[in-house]
Amino acid sequence: MEFRQGVLSTSTPPAPVVGTAEGSRARSVGTGRAHAKSILLGEHAVVYGAPALALPVPQLSITANAGFSVRGGEPAGVSFTMTGSAWKKVGTQASEGLRRMTADFRAAMGVDDGRHLDVIIDGSIPLGRGLGSSAACARAVVLALADLCGTEVSQRTAFDLVQTAENVMHGKASGVDAVTVGASAPLLFQAGEARTLSVGCDALFVIADSGAVGSTKEAVDKLRERFRQNAGTQEKFLRRATELTHEAVGALAAGRPEELGTLLTEYHGLLREAGLSTDRIEAMVSAALATGSLGAKITGGGLGGCVLALTQPEQAREVTRRLHEAGAVQTWIVPLRRFVTHG
Repeated sequence: MEFRQGVLSTSTPPAPVVGTAEGSRARSVGTGRAHAKSILLGEHAVVYGAPALALPVPQLSITANAGFSVRGGEPAGVSFTMTGSAWKKVGTQASEGLRRMTADFRAAMGVDDGRHLDVIIDGSIPLGRGLGSSAACARAVVLALADLCGTEVSQRTAFDLVQTAENVMHGKASGVDAVTVGASAPLLFQAGEARTLSVGCDALFVIADSGAVGSTKEAVDKLRERFRQNAGTQEKFLRRATELTHEAVGALAAGRPEELGTLLTEYHGLLREAGLSTDRIEAMVSAALATGSLGAKITGGGLGGCVLALTQPEQAREVTRRLHEAGAVQTWIVPLRRFVTHG
């Protein structure tokens, strides 16, 4: 898979590189950064090859710093130190995914000189909220290692390495997180390809954290079991999810926020019907809609996590207040204006 003119594709020529910006000089400390993401429409359906519309959230980021250390008598390995209030505790699966990814990086780049790696990770993306924290962490580490070694890393290599960590963490990952945590504009992702989208809307998204940790793997397994037990359910879900996502792409480009909001709310209905919402999420969605949001839905895997509310700028303060009253523990605002494209 490669990036070329905004597309991640399995059949394109070699892509631009990411990593060091000043040639191939190695450094004593390498630094890498990545940001959060939010799925607007298409979560869960994307795992089955349907499209997903994803939004970068640059306000929330992760920084990784990597350096070599000499540890006498120890084999070459890697140590991770997590800092920041959201990153003091990281699960075993996440750590194992990062270790495997780092080993793959060393093998792919020929960095096998016996030195131990120390990686310090600091992040403001809350864990388990559907905001791509694990993918952002992995991408930041990949870029830090590339910077440290003075090595150029293609977009395909970066994507594949992040997917290594994601597959350990979540099971089979669709790839949408791995792409969007490095994107600078909304993307349409489907079956290994990502296309940068046109944006004509001037509304904004309020992202509200329910405070409850969700589990993407648990949600994926729950939905798969529901599909298995109810004939025709999978086809119906995927068909409607695909329709809503494609309609949302058109509404986003044409500057029709009211239509986009309606599509978001309907997609939430699909996820709620699938049993992936919670009482608090429902209270937050209802609060946003009652306060004048154009649309609201859960974002990410579900069973916790965040609510996404499409809102006109003049209503943002009141919507945010009502979301906190309904149970939100923190909120962030992502203006679509920053992504607007001019023809």
